[in-house]
Amino acid sequence: MNVQTAPRRVVLAEYESRTIPGLAEDVARTLVATGAVSASRDLGGTLRLTASTKVGLIRAGDIELVIRPKVSVARLLWMVGHAQDPAGWRNDDVNVDPADDLVTALAVAFAGQTDRALAGGLLRGYRPVDEASPMLRGRLREADQMRARLGVAVPLEVRYDDYTADIPENRILAAATRRLLRIPGVPAPTRAALHRIQRLLADVTPLVAGTPPTPTPATRLTRRYQPALRLARLVLANRGIDMPPAARAGTIAATGFLFDMYAVYEQWLTASLRRELECHGGAVDGQRIVHLDEARKLAARPDITWWQGTRCRAVIDAKYKTPTSVPMEDLYQLVTYCAALGLTDGHLVYAGGSPITHTIRRAGIRIHVHVHVIDLSQDGRVMLGQAHQLSLAVLEGSW
Repeated sequence: MNVQTAPRRVVLAEYESRTIPGLAEDVARTLVATGAVSASRDLGGTLRLTASTKVGLIRAGDIELVIRPKVSVARLLWMVGHAQDPAGWRNDDVNVDPADDLVTALAVAFAGQTDRALAGGLLRGYRPVDEASPMLRGRLREADQMRARLGVAVPLEVRYDDYTADIPENRILAAATRRLLRIPGVPAPTRAALHRIQRLLADVTPLVAGTPPTPTPATRLTRRYQPALRLARLVLANRGIDMPPAARAGTIAATGFLFDMYAVYEQWLTASLRRELECHGGAVDGQRIVHLDEARKLAARPDITWWQGTRCRAVIDAKYKTPTSVPMEDLYQLVTYCAALGLTDGHLVYAGGSPITHTIRRAGIRIHVHVHVIDLSQDGRVMLGQAHQLSLAVLEGSW
């Protein structure tokens, strides 16, 4: 009889580097292939893993690798949720035990909120159906009938509204449930609750992999679903890992669940500035392509730009790091953006450090590089206040 042993759990913090005795080469290559870590050997030949900004959980072979964020799990989930829905996200959607890792916290919260949402029965709604039927139901699609079945009495090409549970809200919950069931590290009681939810949603059509969830506006009828839907969108927003054996040479099968903290920080800042700046006109865009040369061959993607028609009013670069001084490559990057966009002010926004302004002189042109700080260790309300102050500085430099 084959006895499966529990995987060995290795816990790293962001950017932490540690030697892992007994780590197999194929497991190390698989972990590196996910982008969560890099690997090297120390002088004694032992493999050393160094975490990146991707946090979450990966299981490969006999290793279960947990990468913890520098911020609290509650703060991370708040940032992701707020970036998706600044007006709708509620802090009480997730009640996190400080001891929980990211996967445990999100799975427990989703299962609890979805159980509550479904306690009153599956939400149903009307969905248009086009099909061939042996009897008239709804109305006849005459053009389709003549094109496909000219001279044939039955079947009939009909269209009708079906009152069904197969609606976008249930599809989103079903997709998030399936995603979490594929992820290792979910506690056994929570996994049992997810299986129960999956059975309740068994007749719901799965979302197509890679397709973003359909918008589901809150209404009187869907109000009880909203906390679960907010968490479901968080589950579907992460980078899910489902690596088959030999997906790359020398690797093995792996599963997991990762958030890229650099992307989380940038998306949160983009959403916060969009809410602050667009009330003054124009549109805030994330990762918009701009060209640095007249021939339009050198393309770049500034993190955040604010546009009034074709005129760029501001450029903001989000940097998920805490430097003791502003790195020169960050200054070069932002000055290049300002020069290409015809701006005299640019904004660097770090996740720590000290604010400062640098004035760059060249050929009679002054470019002011304003360095700002969003302190991720602070309460969410404080962070939103810091984003507001940043928006005032952007407004001041945009005229």
